[in-house]
Amino acid sequence: MDEEDPKEYRWETGYEKTWEVIQEDDDGFLEASVADIIQKSKRKRQALKQGHAKLGMMRHLYIVIDCSDSMSGQDLKPTRLLCTVKLMEAFIEEFFDQNPISQLGIIIMHNKRAEKISELAGNGRKHAKAVKALNRTSLVGEPSLQNGLELALKSLKLLPSHASREILVVMGSLTTCDPTDINVTIENLKTEGVRCCVIGLAAEVHVCRHLANETGGTYNVILEDSHYKDLLFQNVDPPPAAVCLESSLIKMGFPHQMATEGTEDPLTMCMCHIDSADEGSKLTTGGYYCPQCNSKYCELPVECRSCGLTLVSAPHLARSYHHLFPAANYKELPYEHQSAICFACQKSFIADNDKQVYECNNCKKIFCTDCDMFIHDTLHTCPGCATNLATFQMSHSSQ
Repeated sequence: MDEEDPKEYRWETGYEKTWEVIQEDDDGFLEASVADIIQKSKRKRQALKQGHAKLGMMRHLYIVIDCSDSMSGQDLKPTRLLCTVKLMEAFIEEFFDQNPISQLGIIIMHNKRAEKISELAGNGRKHAKAVKALNRTSLVGEPSLQNGLELALKSLKLLPSHASREILVVMGSLTTCDPTDINVTIENLKTEGVRCCVIGLAAEVHVCRHLANETGGTYNVILEDSHYKDLLFQNVDPPPAAVCLESSLIKMGFPHQMATEGTEDPLTMCMCHIDSADEGSKLTTGGYYCPQCNSKYCELPVECRSCGLTLVSAPHLARSYHHLFPAANYKELPYEHQSAICFACQKSFIADNDKQVYECNNCKKIFCTDCDMFIHDTLHTCPGCATNLATFQMSHSSQ
């Protein structure tokens, strides 16, 4: 018991009247009260993101998905597996939108074995296609958590020292059938600096808690499908870098279009589809050419298969950069009638709905709750500061 998290369970705490937090509105509905609780929890997570923590910007993440017979349970509709597939497709899209220079791979666990269904790569469509194909996977036997971790570690430990290495496990089973001592695997993960997070779909399992605690990850058990999505999407933002993560300069290439004035683009074959069994290789015009070896690619970002150079565009670096300097948290103020409209969406404030408004510390513009969440979760730039050159330069110089 001494090794367990000292945090008490809900039933071990004092008597709480938790139902008094939720109150009905004038029409007898609870939506407004529930939405207020959700907004407060999101703002609490925002506050935790602030700070000057060192982040791993080039992330290499393996998602290990339980595909044992426990995933046929119908507590998530229509089944645990189909719900997971749907949420994973959305997660992969959001992951590459927020981390365009990162890579992802997928491993499944079933029948006491682990199988890699997609290699580490930066092609989101390829991973989404692999996840969608899980609809036809037969759910048999027990999972082997150790085999899944070992398969992921085998690839991750070959990466350079500056790479941020992570594993996300989606575990539906309450058991794991491992060939040897899983504690040895956990120690190897800890030594290599691989961060492991676990999302449980059933109940808390001790070995999963031990795995997350030892590797500096998180372990959560879902309540229902919306909570599942919330826990999954918490892994979109880059985590604090591991202690053993080294800082180093990374050579990158910015591909260019090879256009000659007065001539048409030649028909050439791209390197990304040259040996693709699914889509096949085609002769096409245009594309992105590696500045180092002149190899052609259809899309960016990608690692050149000929010379190994990381090929990106300027917007990709910009989208990765905003995690280092997030928009500062706004100051929460009580609603006042002189603040008539939100600066961002131009919506008029209503005293009953907008009990709190939010003010930027730099430009002093007022925003509604929805715009506050959108700015900090998606836009990452204050509209008031961006439209005023003086405050925009002041905010960036302070960062």
